[in-house]
Amino acid sequence: MTKSTVRFLLNNDVVTIENIDPNLTVLQYLREYQFHTGTKEGCASGDCGACTVVIAELATDNYQELSYKSINSCICFVGNLHGKQLITVEHLKQGAQLHHVQQSMVDNHGSQCGFCTPGFVMSSFALHKANATPNRSDVIEALAGNLCRCTGYRSIIDAAMASSEHAEADSFTQHYKQTVMQLNRFKALPSASLSNSKHRYFAPKSIIELAQKLIKSPLATLVAGGTDLALSVTQNFKTIEDLVYLGDVAELLQIENNERGFIIGSAVPYSEFTPMLNEEYHELGEMIERIGSKQVRNNGTLGGNIGNASPIGDMPPALIALGAKMTLQRGDSERKVLLEDFFIDYKKTLLSDSEFIKNIYIPKAKAEQMLKLYKISKRIDDDISAVLAAIFIEIKENNVTNLRIAFGGMAGIPKRAKHCEAALMGKPLTQENISAAQQALTRDFQPMSDVRASDKYRMKVAQNVIQKCYLELQNRNIETRVINYA
Repeated sequence: MTKSTVRFLLNNDVVTIENIDPNLTVLQYLREYQFHTGTKEGCASGDCGACTVVIAELATDNYQELSYKSINSCICFVGNLHGKQLITVEHLKQGAQLHHVQQSMVDNHGSQCGFCTPGFVMSSFALHKANATPNRSDVIEALAGNLCRCTGYRSIIDAAMASSEHAEADSFTQHYKQTVMQLNRFKALPSASLSNSKHRYFAPKSIIELAQKLIKSPLATLVAGGTDLALSVTQNFKTIEDLVYLGDVAELLQIENNERGFIIGSAVPYSEFTPMLNEEYHELGEMIERIGSKQVRNNGTLGGNIGNASPIGDMPPALIALGAKMTLQRGDSERKVLLEDFFIDYKKTLLSDSEFIKNIYIPKAKAEQMLKLYKISKRIDDDISAVLAAIFIEIKENNVTNLRIAFGGMAGIPKRAKHCEAALMGKPLTQENISAAQQALTRDFQPMSDVRASDKYRMKVAQNVIQKCYLELQNRNIETRVINYA
């Protein structure tokens, strides 16, 4: 393994870090090492947005273009900065002149106590770098991961809507070519590594390098976006001895869209593959927009959501219903498994030592097939599911000819409701059969009670969404979702 350090741009300055604990988050690094205290710590779990910063990186399909994205610095490890540009609220103004995003917050009275303001500013800045003329829906999505307790959202939304008006080229536009050149120089560097006396971090650049590293270090912890893993450090105060970063492995960042389906590399962030899935399965696209915030979806990955093996992960039930498959790799050997077979028990999977998820295959729907999704949570955006139901169904002449129903939050693993399926498969879609399917759920699951929901609530909700799906299928124009009336 070639010894290297971590290099990145902090604004326009090249920064090299070494001999530092790789468990350090970007937020801690900014505040404690660079003394950039404009970036705030609120929840340290990626929920409040006060820690929002912006990352600029080379676009995956064009190394002469930059992609700007907002992230939660409180749940991103410092090693993940390698090869990127890090922009904080301190870097926006030019001399004594505020950036137009900041000035718009002032003009629209978008700040009272000001604690949340830097995060809102950075989310708005990232939005306008990606979309020069955002509409209200774009603004609301971009700001959904930022919480404000005193100013209220109307003025902040107004500020984000107005910040493109009469906007002049900022310093990032002026330094665009130089930034691209520097990030390409970083790209040519050897694989990054970082360590202190106890903990290590390595960022392989190829799947061969990754496979070899895991054979040598089978107990290493894999990290991509870190949007869940980092919580073990920031909330549970654990330390990880050996981190292996997947975000630089070229083969894990590939996306293929062919006639049969989609092949998504395990380290591809949600924000990159969601538009593609939304065109094929609109309800899946809508559900993904409710997974965390924009900041989380900019960093979080499909492989991470599956590999985490959480019983309340949002994507596994949908992928199980769709009949998705996975490619697993160990060394130079690969095997393909159905996603529904990947989960063995609570937090246990089929992965053997040194094995990792390479990609996920999602089939496309045929005529008369559809995916229905129901996420039950205490709020619409940026919340954890109590129950998630995924129903993939094909109906011909009112008979159910193909059916897969999967649930999250109802057992120790995401799993299919096979008794429920049997009550409907090959039968007319009638209220009588729907009632039988609802009753069959009691044979499929014995849900637990926790802080999010009781066992009785979970079962009742699961039965209700079967009824809701039936009503929606009987009248395709009916609007039953909360968001239709918000």
